[in-house]
Amino acid sequence: MMAMYTRVLGLPERSFFLFGPRGTGKTTWLRQQLGGARWYDLLLEREHLRLLRDLEVFHQEVEALRSGSWVVIDEVQRMPDLLDEVQDIISRRGKQIRFALTGSSARKLKRGQANLLAARVINRRFFPLTASEMGDEFSIDEVLQFGTLPAVAAETEARAKVDLLDAYVENYIGQEIRAEAAAKRLDSFTRFMVMAALANAQVTNVAGIARDAAVARPTVNGYFDILVDTLIGTWLPAWRPRAKVKEIAHPKFFFFDSGVARAMANRLREPLESAEKGHLFETYILHELRARMNQAGTGGELGYWRTPSGTEVDFVWTRGGRSVGIEVKSNNRWKPEYSRALAELLGEGALSAAFGVYLGEREIKDRSVRVLPLAAFLQALEAGDVIG
Repeated sequence: MMAMYTRVLGLPERSFFLFGPRGTGKTTWLRQQLGGARWYDLLLEREHLRLLRDLEVFHQEVEALRSGSWVVIDEVQRMPDLLDEVQDIISRRGKQIRFALTGSSARKLKRGQANLLAARVINRRFFPLTASEMGDEFSIDEVLQFGTLPAVAAETEARAKVDLLDAYVENYIGQEIRAEAAAKRLDSFTRFMVMAALANAQVTNVAGIARDAAVARPTVNGYFDILVDTLIGTWLPAWRPRAKVKEIAHPKFFFFDSGVARAMANRLREPLESAEKGHLFETYILHELRARMNQAGTGGELGYWRTPSGTEVDFVWTRGGRSVGIEVKSNNRWKPEYSRALAELLGEGALSAAFGVYLGEREIKDRSVRVLPLAAFLQALEAGDVIG
């Protein structure tokens, strides 16, 4: 039997969008939270076609619901016009009928200038499993190798995990991209994805990726837009606290899940290499940071800091006048040079606090930097001691 995971995200009290990549468990979570809701699954062709033929049917069915009812529209990007109907109902019966609107792509919503119900619904994001949600099943080696998509994490055999991730990537290319009509040539997009996955968590060299994928640079920029719009990846911008100091300004690109990144790079059947492990560990920590920001409602922005000489801080969380630096190392031993950039920024007053996270076993105080083993860092993050 497939494992069931208790997700941390709480059900909002008012209508909301729930955005997240395919396979992260949005529908399963909503079924658990809103078992009695009126459900419209737009991935089902018969339901999609039924509503396309006559939108008034949707309006009539929802209007017939009793006060206090929830309505779920799953994968709402497939029918953006429904959002006008939702707005009308919320404007008249917003305290009586509430909506949960899921989406795995913002592309059609943005491109079609869809009604995003400003000031009427709130936004929530859904992510792959966090360490606290996995509980005793959490293993950092397996997380780095296969990621934390719920269906993948629930499998006990490596072969089954590989098969699921292979299918995820194939279906993403074959279905999601075709459905979005986002790429004219899937062969070019496939080559790009391999190059982008190999460059995961690194400063993005668009020209280099375009050359290696044999695709024009403007096309590569458009392909990155596709990955962001379909929630498969995210940009991490450069943080520039000191106007008079030359700093790297180019962003980094991260895939949303380490297992998906390895699958897209055709690395699933290969052992983890040391260089790859470092980038995957950063990918995983970014996942935990983004999930925490969403689940706890901390707000703020994430970036990274780097100088041309190579001095770097992997993550900087900022909100208002507070900045927290986080350095991530996939080593079992923390070296003094790992803290140098953090200590420098602390000394200048550019950072309010600084953390290191590594795969060792002991907490360390390195100058003014608090260095934590992974488990302790995740506990501190969940407790609100890192950001918030």
